[in-house]
Amino acid sequence: MASIQQQQLVNDTQPASRNGSSNRIAAINVEGHPQPWVDDLQLEDSDHQKPGWRKFLSYVGPGFLVSLAYLDPGNLETDLQAGANHRYELLWVILIGLIFALIIQSLSANLGVSTGKHLAELCKAEYPKYVKYCLWLLAEIAVIAADIPEVIGTAFALNILFHIPVWVGVLCTGCSTLLLLGLQKYGVRKLELLIAVLVFVMAACFFGEMSYVKPPATDVLKGMFIPKLSGQGGTGDAIALLGALVMPHNLFLHSALVLSRKIPNSVRGINDACRYFLIESGFALLVAFLINLAVISVSGTVCSAQNLPSENADRCGDLTLNSASFLLQNVLGKSSSKIYAIALLASGQGSTITGTYAGQYIMQGFLELKMRKWIRNLLTRCVAIAPSLVVAIVGGSSGASRLIIIASMILSFELPFALIPLLKFSSSTTKMGPHKNSIYIIVISWILGLGIISINIYYLSTGFVGWLLHNNLPKVGNIFVGIMVFPLMVIYILSVAYLAFRKGFCGDLFGAK
Repeated sequence: MASIQQQQLVNDTQPASRNGSSNRIAAINVEGHPQPWVDDLQLEDSDHQKPGWRKFLSYVGPGFLVSLAYLDPGNLETDLQAGANHRYELLWVILIGLIFALIIQSLSANLGVSTGKHLAELCKAEYPKYVKYCLWLLAEIAVIAADIPEVIGTAFALNILFHIPVWVGVLCTGCSTLLLLGLQKYGVRKLELLIAVLVFVMAACFFGEMSYVKPPATDVLKGMFIPKLSGQGGTGDAIALLGALVMPHNLFLHSALVLSRKIPNSVRGINDACRYFLIESGFALLVAFLINLAVISVSGTVCSAQNLPSENADRCGDLTLNSASFLLQNVLGKSSSKIYAIALLASGQGSTITGTYAGQYIMQGFLELKMRKWIRNLLTRCVAIAPSLVVAIVGGSSGASRLIIIASMILSFELPFALIPLLKFSSSTTKMGPHKNSIYIIVISWILGLGIISINIYYLSTGFVGWLLHNNLPKVGNIFVGIMVFPLMVIYILSVAYLAFRKGFCGDLFGAK
């Protein structure tokens, strides 16, 4: 009787599953051991009788929404600058980075499939009240920071295509995103189809550009498979490429999107779903890799052309989303600039949709706010575009470009507060039951996770030190800023350590009884 009461207590403390199935979080009996999971073959439904390809197609969709985070305007700007500075030498960084991303994203999908809850809901149930609200606030800031390059990139695309002011483009982006998110009322599959179309529009545009400039295939293959860091700033550009890949809000989003599918509540059904989502994510990220490859190849080929005019060479030295269009127009012709703008519009508009979608899940998961979807969309959108709108009005195109750099540093700062809970939960016997990561996946994922966190911290710290060395503040001002920042750095490190080692981490990680 005590064991039954304890199990009921655990189940009562967990929020209800969002996909209509029973709660899949492993219950704990009175002795503290997870209850055994049983795969009852007699409970299989007609879904198991579908042919393999039809069953797989029913899981296609979330990976394409997630892949847009690796194709957003912030990533494109980093790719453009890497290609301009180093031609094709850093393609191997993109290849390794997206392999890392596939592993991390698969953990996020597996977490949602295995527990029946997304990352924000699990954080709410796991952490004390004050920690929960801090994580929610940081996640909301991450959504805003991720949205800044997306909104500004879309505004630049509208400016290139229709010559409208950047701040008007920011407003148009906010309105169009809300309209496109209205597709939710027709089902999430319609929204996923729209995003997939935008991804393939980007692919067509950049592959068209690449076929026009014809980068040398041998050099491209060498850049993909022969690691090399040469030239001034090679290490910094490589770190920037890796740091721009994994987005904090993307981890919340992927674990929530998989809940839109009806997943059988059995070991076999969950294993099949995890495998299908892995395959689908792998295909979507392969497309994302090819698009990133095309962007770097086009930039590298154009900026290394013989007899490049001095004006265009100066643009290559500091290539931004806006200046890239002028560079392509001068070197390749007006049509090339328009094709680039269409690709940038697809990137920015698609990314803003997924960012707003992630904001919905974060707000719902942490706060359990009960409100209509359109109200939640409007609230999330208004909060996200406010910084971009203010900077676009005050600073124009140059101010908007600088804001993209600041946003990327904020995302680097935010990443551990989403990644560490994901790594802990996906490695937990209590949360995942028999679907817990194997010891090999645990070791690999933690090495990758800590490596990505270290890269982002390095990117953040070097960016701050560079700002201190090159700003126009007096020496006293720099000392004051340093004194202010040092305690914040200590708090940051202690917060990351708390998330990593809270609640007997090592025992749960390795399945200690």
